[in-house]
Order: sequence, then C-alpha cells, then structure tokens
Amino acid sequence: MNVSQSWNSSLVWEVRPESVIVPLVFCLIFLLGTVGNSLVLAVLLRNGQMNSNTTNLFILNLGVADLCFILCCVPFQATIYTLDSWVFGSFMCKAVHFFIYLTVYASSFTLAAVSVDRYLAIRYPLRSRELRTPRNALTAICIIWGMSLLFAGPYLSYYQVVHYRDMTLCFPVWDDYRRKIMDLSTFIFGYIIPVLILSLAYTRTIRYLWTAVDPIEDMSESKKAKRKVTKMIIIVAVLFCLCWLPHHLVILCFWFGHFPLNQATYVFRLLSHCMSYANSCLNPIVYALVSKHFRKGFKKVFNCLLQKTVVNKVHVVQVAHTEAGLTEALHISEHNNPTSSRQWTQPRPAGHKVSPPRTFLAFDVT
Repeated sequence: MNVSQSWNSSLVWEVRPESVIVPLVFCLIFLLGTVGNSLVLAVLLRNGQMNSNTTNLFILNLGVADLCFILCCVPFQATIYTLDSWVFGSFMCKAVHFFIYLTVYASSFTLAAVSVDRYLAIRYPLRSRELRTPRNALTAICIIWGMSLLFAGPYLSYYQVVHYRDMTLCFPVWDDYRRKIMDLSTFIFGYIIPVLILSLAYTRTIRYLWTAVDPIEDMSESKKAKRKVTKMIIIVAVLFCLCWLPHHLVILCFWFGHFPLNQATYVFRLLSHCMSYANSCLNPIVYALVSKHFRKGFKKVFNCLLQKTVVNKVHVVQVAHTEAGLTEALHISEHNNPTSSRQWTQPRPAGHKVSPPRTFLAFDVT
C-alpha cells in the first residue's frame, strides 16, 4: 500500500488487465465481506450470549474491524487501478490509509487476545473464570482499539495529495528514512508480535488437547465444544497470517532487499494486495463451515428476513385487494342506484333537507 501509487505511475502498459480484474476482485470482496460480517454481527447480537461469553465478544470485535475495513477502505483502494488520479480529496487520502492500518492493528491484536483467551479456557477452565469475564473482555477490547489508534495515528500525516504531471496522487510524503522506520514498526508491532503470541498460545493449546488422557469419545460435551471453537479460531488466525504475509514481504523486500520494478514483481504486488484485502471477507466463511452454531444463526437471520419480506408482500397484496374491492363495490352501488351519487351533487332549493343515500358502501366511501 505504501508504494502502490508510485509503482502505478511508473509502470504504464498499453494493455492493463489489472484495471478490470482487480476492481472485480475488490467488488467481490466488498460484497462477501459486507454481507458475511453483517451476518456475523447479527448472529452474535441476537443469540443473547454476549453477556457471558468472552470469546463471542472478541469475535464480535473482529467482525467490527473487518466490516470497518471493507466499508472504509476497499471501495477507495479499488479506484487506484481504474483511475489515473485520486479523486476523493486530501481528507479521504489521509482517512482511508489511517483506517486501513487502524483496522489491521485491531484485527491482529484481537486475534492475539482471543488466542490467550482460548488457551486459558482449555488449560485452566476453572481457575480462569475470574479472569475471563465479559467486563475484562470489554476492557481488553478498549485497550486494543486504544493501542490501534496509537500505532495508526502517524499515518494521518504519512499520506498526502500530490500533484504530478496533471495527475492527483495520494502519495507518501515522508522521507525514505522515516518511511522505512514506520513500515518496519508496522511489521513488528502489527504482524510479528501478534503472530508470535498466537503461535505460542495455540501451540500450547493444541499440545494440551492432543496429549490429554481422556480420548475424544469420553470427553464431555463442553470440552468438545471448546475444541471446535478453538479449531475455528486457529483457522481464522492462520488465514490472517497467510493473507498478510505477502504484503509485508513486498514492503520488506522493497526497503531492505532487491525488488526490481518489472512486470513480474508488479503482478506479485497485485496478488499480495488482493490477498491481504480478501482476509476481511474470509472469517464469516470459516464460521459457517466449521461452527454449527453459526450455521444455525445464519439460517435464523435469513428466515427472519424472508418472513419479513413475505409479510410485507402479503400486506401490500391485501391492501391492493381491499382497495380494488371497495372501488368495485362503489361502481356496483352506483350502477344499481344511479340517483344516489347525484343526491349529493345536484343543487337544492334553500331550506330543503337532503336525505343521505341508502347504500352503506357509498356512504362509507364518501
């Protein structure tokens, strides 16, 4: 992301398939991520377990971070490959890149926190109850967002709008030394340290699970459920590591290694860009494939939406039929008693009392 604008401006070919393929990929990511993460939030907020389950709170926070990333970043970044200039102004240039790193930090810190949460739940299920409370989980989430704001704050000045050859670019304006320090800090604090924490926590968790004395068939239902939840979170963490690794490798090679600006490296950078952004839409798919509780929750949400749609359609049809019936009855009434409608319109001499029509439907409509 740091060198995307500079490389896009330096690499210009007659045929640019990326101007079509990459926006289509981003459009797919946007649709899947918006729908999927919205469903995750709806399921977690509807099931009534948010006040007693710390893992659900962390999954909810991860869904919020992914949804913010998709809504605030993906549509704007997709225009880099379709438009020659940045058209969203100076404020959005800074805000978009700030939200990119804010949500990435929040996601990585949340994954690290939930790995520790799962280790305590598996290894010390009784002793950790006093620590694994919803209040402490909410405190940890607040700390996560506070640290994310602290680390992502410098990116508000990292990017600015620059005019170059009749083009407007959203471009890094820091000098190379400061950019190198900033990118290295992002790699260490936003990727290496969280990956080390979750790797250590899940290694110890898996070792404890698979070296336990009790076989799987003799385990209680609660322990089986904990295994499934831990398996789901591990898959989410592995996907995060794999999806964001190519992006960080590109940045590190650009600053500390040999990364020539040619067609092969350009394609690799495009792939790393798409992989890192695709991570924000993969978690709901993992939840649906691994967790039966999420599958049931998704079905309930879809059923509620379908029922509301059917009820609205039935209501519209009933109203239409009612209006049509009244109109038809009015016409029949007027046809059977043609003088009834004229009784109200024909002028009468002064002092003459007008008697209402004897047809109830005509009177009700009037």
